[in-house]
Amino acid sequence: MGQVLIRNLDEETLADYREAAERNRRSLEAELRDALKLARPVSRRRKEELLEISRRIRAMTPEGVKQTPSELLVREDRDGYRDAG
Repeated sequence: MGQVLIRNLDEETLADYREAAERNRRSLEAELRDALKLARPVSRRRKEELLEISRRIRAMTPEGVKQTPSELLVREDRDGYRDAG
């Protein structure tokens, strides 16, 4: 595993991460490691992999099948219009 040293962090940012680490019951290092992982940019290779997965999933739907817009599904779910069964 690699290591990185980050200099000149402003105290307010560091304090926010310390607070988050305490709230999540982990070390500051673990909190920062998780933050970096979550904010990780998508590499060109990973982007291509994700696009290929999307193409394969899209190909599973037969042509001519009408798709329901996701915002409608979310709205119906939020408002309780959909059956739980």
